[in-house]
Amino acid sequence: MSSIRRYLSFVKPYKWRILLTIIIGIIKFAIPLLMPLFVKYIIDDIVTVPNLSVSERLDQLFWLLFIAFIIFAVIRPPVEYFRQYLAQWVGNKVLFDIREQLFDHIQKLSLGFYAKSKTGEIISRVIHDVEQTKDFIMTGLMNIWLDMTTIVIAMIIMFTMDAKITFISLALFPVYALAVRIFYGRLRKLTRQRSQALAEVQGHLHERVQGIPVTRSFALEDYEQKQFTKRNQRFLNQALSHTEWNARTFAVMNTVTDLGPLVVVGFAGYFVITSGLSLGTMVAFVSYMDRVYAPLRRLISSSTTLVQSIASMDRVYEFIDQEYDIKDDKNAQAMPPVKGEIEFDHVHFQYQEDEVSVLKDIDLHVNKGETIALVGISGGGKSTLISLIPRFYEVTSGAIRIDGIDIKSVQARSLRDQIGMVLQDNILFSESIAVNIRMGDPDASNEQVIQAAKAANAHHFIEALPQGYQTLVGERGVKLSGGQKQRIAIARVFLKNPPILILDEATSALDLESEHLIQEAIEKLAANRTTFIVAHRLSTITHADRIIVINQGEIAEQGNHQQLMEQRGHYYDLYQVQHLEQPTP
Repeated sequence: MSSIRRYLSFVKPYKWRILLTIIIGIIKFAIPLLMPLFVKYIIDDIVTVPNLSVSERLDQLFWLLFIAFIIFAVIRPPVEYFRQYLAQWVGNKVLFDIREQLFDHIQKLSLGFYAKSKTGEIISRVIHDVEQTKDFIMTGLMNIWLDMTTIVIAMIIMFTMDAKITFISLALFPVYALAVRIFYGRLRKLTRQRSQALAEVQGHLHERVQGIPVTRSFALEDYEQKQFTKRNQRFLNQALSHTEWNARTFAVMNTVTDLGPLVVVGFAGYFVITSGLSLGTMVAFVSYMDRVYAPLRRLISSSTTLVQSIASMDRVYEFIDQEYDIKDDKNAQAMPPVKGEIEFDHVHFQYQEDEVSVLKDIDLHVNKGETIALVGISGGGKSTLISLIPRFYEVTSGAIRIDGIDIKSVQARSLRDQIGMVLQDNILFSESIAVNIRMGDPDASNEQVIQAAKAANAHHFIEALPQGYQTLVGERGVKLSGGQKQRIAIARVFLKNPPILILDEATSALDLESEHLIQEAIEKLAANRTTFIVAHRLSTITHADRIIVINQGEIAEQGNHQQLMEQRGHYYDLYQVQHLEQPTP
């Protein structure tokens, strides 16, 4: 029930609108309860009264129908309209607020969380599960209360007509309550399992759609069909288990609600024959039983819907409760303007407590404006090291200081505001080129965007596109070449103009022309900034002020290109392997 209490915190701001909706709903549901009274009056006070003339009977019938027309044709439509509109308005506003919080939560979760989570499952929780929780508002906070109010009002009217038959009509209510208790606990569990299975299908599907080029190139269509069928079958099994229990629940509940009116008809008929109960009262009672058991049947359906909603609510809060690996201290201040001096003070790092350390005793001082290149074999820890600077991960022990300030003592966002990154696989959003460049500064003018593109050697190819800067790049920039995407990524860093620059394999896997253009842009970008370059191709970093060789998570060597070549150590060996220089005799 903790999920319900937490969910109600989103509902609380709209409590008065919900109350107004319920009041209007009571009026809406109360109006049909007048119909059996009209029928009773027509039978007992107009049709079967012997001392009334035909004209008197017609006059009374006309006036009764006129009043009924005003109530049902004039008053009820606007009541119905406002009830539906207000209910949907509240439901959609609550979902809006939840998704706002979820998106904020998504942006705060660490890269470690996304490394072990499927994008499709996250999307399923934010879209499908949140949408399912809307039923809790529509059903749990509104319809159930309205149906219960309808039953209470109908019972009050029935008591005023004949208390004895009313008590008889209540005889099966305890059976109904017991059935609800037995069936709905298991239904909630099955609903949650079905939702999880659906999320797994969505996660797998999202991943495979993105990987269609791999499937095609390796002719894996049959294999992938089997993999999808396996997950789809698991969802089908969960769905059928849920359906089977749901059908069993409806069978029992509907049997109970069908027996109730049958019992009342039998007893009312008996009392008409033996005790002088009026025919109009019997007809009214039968009509009211329909109005009592119709809401009761809706309550059955509502209970099922409510169970599904609460199961989705549990999944939403299970996601919200994912803890942040990166947390700002309560007293964390904004990072002041950075000059660019960086110190790694005996830094150790491991991804999980039970795993081996990825970085071991990294002790490094970087001066303002210095260009540092990180090299070494794959898996040595180079990319991990630079990921610690913007606090994508927290150091396990030791400290990283920028201008003498421990980065753990400042707000992570204010730190990242002053760091620019160009990665090997830069993600572009499926919007225009201008929008993607403006990621560096959303408030930048068109002229500033163009200047940044020129600095990144991107202006020429952008102008040649059909819509220029308004050209849509497609999902993840699929319509652009690797070199073009890299230059747009560099342009947005130019626009950001950060004092610290991080380049992670920014020129790898590119053709020579693109590499030349990007290398030229990077040299302009790195001027007068503290720069870290992770590079596999050593020819691109020979100009660095210092080259740091990372081997198995430790600093093995450091110095400039000439110094390291003279040492004939790890760097020298890597350089020779790449056949970039003939060995010295």
